[in-house]
Amino acid sequence: MRILIVDDETSIVESLCGIMQDEGYKTLSAASGEQALEVVAHEHVDLVLMDVWMPGIDGLDTLARIKESHPHLPVIMISGHGNIDTAVQATKAGAYDFIEKPPSYDKIVLSIKNALHLSQVEKDNLIFRQKAEKKPELTGHSGVINAIRDSISRVAPTDAWVLITGEHGTGKELVAQAIHRQSARCARPMIEVNCAAIPEELIESELFGHEKGAFTGANTSKRGKFDLADGSTLFLDEIADMSLKTQAKILRILQEQNFERVGGARTIPVDVRVLAATNKDLAAEILAGNFREDLYWRLNVVPIIVPPLRNRLADLPDLVACFMREFAGRGGGGKRFSEAALAALSRHNWPGNVRELRNFVERAMIMVPEDEVSETIICQLLGQPVVTPDEPGRDSGKEAAVKSAAAGFTAAGLSFKEAKRLFERDFLEAKVNENNGNIAKTATQLGMERSHLYRRLKTLGEG
Repeated sequence: MRILIVDDETSIVESLCGIMQDEGYKTLSAASGEQALEVVAHEHVDLVLMDVWMPGIDGLDTLARIKESHPHLPVIMISGHGNIDTAVQATKAGAYDFIEKPPSYDKIVLSIKNALHLSQVEKDNLIFRQKAEKKPELTGHSGVINAIRDSISRVAPTDAWVLITGEHGTGKELVAQAIHRQSARCARPMIEVNCAAIPEELIESELFGHEKGAFTGANTSKRGKFDLADGSTLFLDEIADMSLKTQAKILRILQEQNFERVGGARTIPVDVRVLAATNKDLAAEILAGNFREDLYWRLNVVPIIVPPLRNRLADLPDLVACFMREFAGRGGGGKRFSEAALAALSRHNWPGNVRELRNFVERAMIMVPEDEVSETIICQLLGQPVVTPDEPGRDSGKEAAVKSAAAGFTAAGLSFKEAKRLFERDFLEAKVNENNGNIAKTATQLGMERSHLYRRLKTLGEG
């Protein structure tokens, strides 16, 4: 924490600086209001401890100017000529506390600690509010994403049911949230159910609720998700993971817009818009007898297919930038991905889609010490060979060596996984031998953490 001490009396500044440093704070100093404003404008300051009476701009005017530019910066005023009127003026101007000279150093330390604690609480609350207000949205400007946005804008104002399909991690939930957010039901929260995460014996109680005594452990009545979603939107994620019995009940509710709780006889009418999502091929599931065809046609009023990341690689730079902003301040603030690094990311297949990319960016932001994430680092993290520019029409020595090794692995009839493991093991062992067994030196040359290189060598050796 950095504390700015503002006073025209050098002895007081030196004394307060010593006390603050003994308490573990870093200190800055200014001898006038003008100097204080300059420091606040150009330096990071966590708290200001300032005298009221100074030549030039006095403390109260300086306080007012600081609060105009830095409204959340705590300021504690001290004065040897203090009175009630001055204290009231300082408080109205935004001062956290007013302390008379000669100051009690214990009181100053306590006031500073309390002010810093309150300031941190206010910052945390601001962050929480920003997170609560920030709504995740589809990222990218590729043709397929723009087409999905157009579909959302068309279907959202209606009450039509929507079936959202796509692989794991493609962003089906974001599509559902966008539809609800643009609908007439947005004043109420969307109710979400992950059908794959609820045990079969509890799914009916979760969806429809239950009456007291309906089953062992039902000590009270409980409202279900359909009941909670009355007048709003119900998002059934991974709907293909429901049993056929539950699917039949869902179909009846969708048709009649009413239901009974488990163990109850009273019919409860509801007005619910249903959005459903799945990563499975429902046509194949219908043929296999795992999904009701009549429920499929009931849900599939408006189908929206969310493409895998490999089919929308034009959006990859936008996604990376979005995730970098999200993770800034978690150990990766200020980093950037080079153009070559983004190209290397585009060569990856991304079987986990956008979710996998998000996790990868977070890992890179945390683990890469350099300010720029390079192509070499990306290739190491993804297990890709580094693509280097070469003279047109000719193979470089490096490329020839790689092709030779690849031909050998192919001739041996190895799988891709086996060949990759053997190539990595032989490559790393060769580099270690070049450095006479010096793991630290090898790790530096390869741009890896020493502990990571050691673990890879051990893992590859055991394989």
